[in-house]
Amino acid sequence: MALHRLTQIVMGVPNVEPTAAYYAEFGLSPGRDGTFATVDGGEQLRIVQAPHRKLVRLGVGADDPDDLDRVAASLASLGVPVERTAGRVRAVDPGTEVTVEVEIAGRYQQEPTPAPGYNGPGVTARTGERAPGILRDRPVRPRKLGHVVLGSTDQEHSQEFFQRGLGFKVSDTVPGLAAFMRCSTDHHNVLVQQAPVAYLHHTSWQVDDVDDVGRGASAMLAADPARHVWGLGRHHVGSNFFWYLRDPAGNFSEYYSDLDCIVDDALWKPGVWEGARGLYSWGPPPPPSFLAPEDLAALMTGSHSSR
Repeated sequence: MALHRLTQIVMGVPNVEPTAAYYAEFGLSPGRDGTFATVDGGEQLRIVQAPHRKLVRLGVGADDPDDLDRVAASLASLGVPVERTAGRVRAVDPGTEVTVEVEIAGRYQQEPTPAPGYNGPGVTARTGERAPGILRDRPVRPRKLGHVVLGSTDQEHSQEFFQRGLGFKVSDTVPGLAAFMRCSTDHHNVLVQQAPVAYLHHTSWQVDDVDDVGRGASAMLAADPARHVWGLGRHHVGSNFFWYLRDPAGNFSEYYSDLDCIVDDALWKPGVWEGARGLYSWGPPPPPSFLAPEDLAALMTGSHSSR
C-alpha cells in the first residue's frame, strides 16, 4: 500500500490551554507550537484556536512523489480542487470539512511489546511471579495515532473522497451510515459516519495492551471522573479493546489496543453490519452521549462553547 499511516492531525478548539493540558495528561508529549508527540509517530497532534471544536487538518503518509501524483489525479477525476506542491497534495472533503494533506513521510518503526504471558486453563505461562501488567508504575504513553472518526453531512461522497480520491480501502461498512477505511494495515484509520453537521467525533490512540487501556483511563478518571464516556469494552468491528474519555472541548479520545490487522487484502472480506451489533462485543452499552454528543445541537447552530 503506497499510503501507509496517519501523520498528524490539527485539532481546533475554543479553549486551547485546558485542552492541551488534557492531552499532556493523556500521555502525549508536549512539544513546540501546540504540538504533542506519541512514542513511535513523533508530533501527531497539534491544537489550535477555533470558534468551535473540529478537525482542521488530517495528514496521511505516502512513500514517494509518484504516490502524490496518483492521488492528485484521482481527486481531480472526481472534480475535487487539488493543491499540489513538491512534497504534498492538499484537498478539502466538503462532507467532513476537513483539509486532508497527503505528504511524503517515513513509515512507522515500532518495537514490539513483550508478550504478557497469561495463565489460563491448561496453560501456565507465568509461575512464581505477579503479572507484569499490575507491576507497571510508569505513566501510559500512546504509541501512535490510530484513527479518527468524523461526522459527514454527505457520508457517501466523503467515502468516495477517501476511497476513490485518496486510495483508502474499505474494511467494513454500516449501510447508509458509516464506512471503516484504512490507509495502512490497521483495520481502520478513518471512520466517516453520516451526521447532521460536520464534526470530530473522536481520536484514537494505540497503547501497548489492555492493561494500559485500563491503567491510562483509570489515571485520567482519578483526576476527573467526569471525563468518563464509555468503557472498558471490546469492539466487534475492529476487535480492539477500548475506553473513551472526553476532553475539555467535548471531543472524545480513545485508548485502544489489539486492533485487527489486514496485511493481505485478498484474505479480508469486508463485513456489512446493521445497528449496534458491530459496535461492541462486550462491556457496558454505549451511552446516548457517545452516539449523539451532547453538544451536537449547539454545533449545528454554531452556538457551541467549551465546558
